[in-house]
Amino acid sequence: MNKFMRFLPFLVFGVLGAFLAYGIGKDPTKLPSAVIGSPLPEFRLLDVHDDTQFITESDLTGQYALLNFWGTWCPACHIEHPYLMELAAQGVVIYGVDYKDQLEPAREWLVRYGDPYRRVVFDVGGKLGFDMGVTGAPETYLISPDGVVLARYQGPVDQQVFETVFRPLMLTN
Repeated sequence: MNKFMRFLPFLVFGVLGAFLAYGIGKDPTKLPSAVIGSPLPEFRLLDVHDDTQFITESDLTGQYALLNFWGTWCPACHIEHPYLMELAAQGVVIYGVDYKDQLEPAREWLVRYGDPYRRVVFDVGGKLGFDMGVTGAPETYLISPDGVVLARYQGPVDQQVFETVFRPLMLTN
């Protein structure tokens, strides 16, 4: 027993060192997504622009599109918004999901800062976000023309993110 006790600190240090070495180089902000390769989840939610209309998952298909979860309460969404406006002006199809927000502030935001979205879903309770595995806003997904989730990015989308994460998939699929 005495010999074992001498080597216990080295054993603990070795196990801890191996565990830490395994994590080096991994980005802790990039969590895997269970929805990649799966169809969009079914939903029926209000349209932010017309709360007498509903939007469903089938309304978001037919072309490659970004699905952007955002909220007026989200500081990082303020940062990414001008670039989303640029993408929309270039013809990139973007659908918005107003995530865990309030309807009137969302409408005011889109009037004040511009509206890059083809349609905007009002996900007040966050159910669509939950079904998609959203961990916070902004979070953006690439949807194929047939409604399959191809990619996910957590954080503000900028030119580098679009060119490295989304555009290659839009060109190869």
